[in-house]
Amino acid sequence: MGLKQSLHKMKMKYEGTKMAPAFNAIHTFLYLPNETTHNGTHVKVADDLKRTMNMVIMALVPCLLFGIFNAGYQYNLQTGEVTKALSFFSTEFWNFSNFSIGAWKVLPLVIVSYGVGLLVEFIFAVIKGHEVEEGYLVTGMLVPLIVPVDIPLWMLSVAVVFGVVIGKEVFGGTGMNILNPALTIRAFLFFAYPTWMSGDKVWVTGAVDTVGQPDAISGETILGSLAQNKGFADWSMMDQFLGFIPGSVGETSKLLIIVGALILILSKIGSWRIILSTLVGALSMGLIFNGVVEMGWIDESSKFFGLMNVVFWQHLFIGSILFGAVYMATDPVTASQTNKGKWIYGFLIGFISIMIRVFNPAYPEGVFLAILLMNVFAPTIDHYVVEGNIKKRAKRLKVKTA
Repeated sequence: MGLKQSLHKMKMKYEGTKMAPAFNAIHTFLYLPNETTHNGTHVKVADDLKRTMNMVIMALVPCLLFGIFNAGYQYNLQTGEVTKALSFFSTEFWNFSNFSIGAWKVLPLVIVSYGVGLLVEFIFAVIKGHEVEEGYLVTGMLVPLIVPVDIPLWMLSVAVVFGVVIGKEVFGGTGMNILNPALTIRAFLFFAYPTWMSGDKVWVTGAVDTVGQPDAISGETILGSLAQNKGFADWSMMDQFLGFIPGSVGETSKLLIIVGALILILSKIGSWRIILSTLVGALSMGLIFNGVVEMGWIDESSKFFGLMNVVFWQHLFIGSILFGAVYMATDPVTASQTNKGKWIYGFLIGFISIMIRVFNPAYPEGVFLAILLMNVFAPTIDHYVVEGNIKKRAKRLKVKTA
């Protein structure tokens, strides 16, 4: 109570100054605003945009914690400190070095993502004289989860500045952007620094050849292996489902992503229509490719055979299609707004994701490109859905009045 009263008193000092937006951002992050409406009808609710964003962050925390553990585990697995034969419940499996190594690599990504992103948000708020917007609370958590663990921090900083300024602020800030900011940041990293975002040397810490680092570490992912027609190697379906595989920090554990999806759906923050239709689209494209292989239209000598031959439902267990469907495609600002539009929007994301995955062996994960593409077309989809509804109603009215 003392802290709350002190903040309310300090707020009076900042009212009308350029620093008011920065102070109000900290104030309202901790407590609900002490402002009330006096006129007109209004609805009393227990949440606001900050609380909604916090719910999404809570759904992401399990993926972050597991990503920290898995980053250390993959390193120790490559160096021989742990073995895959260890029992899941053994003390050696859950040794402290897995967490310490992972935390040492992942937490700086989180700190830089939030530090740089919020700094840019505060600067724009002070310059423009508006309140600090809450959109980056989720973006700041998503960014470290969708990048390789060894991405240089300066690269991440440059990408975050680009994503916040070019991907959001130039459009007017939160709620006005046409592209998902987190995916804009990832797209910038991929096209500006491709060697740090793809290939078989970036997904396990220490795999990049630098002075003092082991040479025997492989950072190859399942998608990379399949793209080279080498199969699933030693990764079992249980490894893929639980997440004990190389990959971006937060994308590997399908179990925890499903838990996050349930949190978002039950809290009515994430659209189950988009999530389900994205998965249906991915499965449909996978079935088509399986049919192509079954018909003998492509043989094992083709560079596309490895990923085409993957059983259609296994596409959901590899790569980041599930993570993208749950946390990226459902962004309420950049996704379709109509119910029918959400089905179309999600289906095309899943369909195009698997298409890019198969036909681009150099970069066999296309979900972020598919989502960014459909972000652009989401308003068009909604437009034609609304136009279609107007025509149907006009037709029904004409029949009734005839």
